[in-house]
Amino acid sequence: MGLKGKLIAAVEFKLGGDLFHEHFRYKPHKISTASPEKLHGCDLLEGEFGQLGSVMYATYTTDMINMRKKKKIKEVVTKIDEEKKLIEYEVLEGDLMEQYKAFTITIHVETKNKIDLATWTLEYEMLNEEDVEHPISFLSFLLDLTKYVETHHKLNL
Repeated sequence: MGLKGKLIAAVEFKLGGDLFHEHFRYKPHKISTASPEKLHGCDLLEGEFGQLGSVMYATYTTDMINMRKKKKIKEVVTKIDEEKKLIEYEVLEGDLMEQYKAFTITIHVETKNKIDLATWTLEYEMLNEEDVEHPISFLSFLLDLTKYVETHHKLNL
């Protein structure tokens, strides 16, 4: 059994938690418009966007120095909680699964003192403790993506 880990980070989303949740739940295929250099595309393989059990495939770049290295991810929506504005994905295939036995991504919106926070939680089990790093660069990528979506919407209001 590999080392299990959990990373959590939150970033303010000034345009409102409802917009954030709606975009990441129902329009993940449009996020690449806000950040084409980070997220190159998101395709629906099974189901419908925003529905439990839907399977998506995306290509992305976390390393802005080596932008030619496109990474892949295939994930399934395993949980949706509309009240908490929560979406959970289980990673099925892709670059992350070369280093991790299990990998779950959860996004939800919390409102604290009238501030909407987009919170990302990564839960994972490493294949090998010696050669595998914690997915901090992937978490940073997700936070950047959140800010790119916010900026894109501000410019297009």
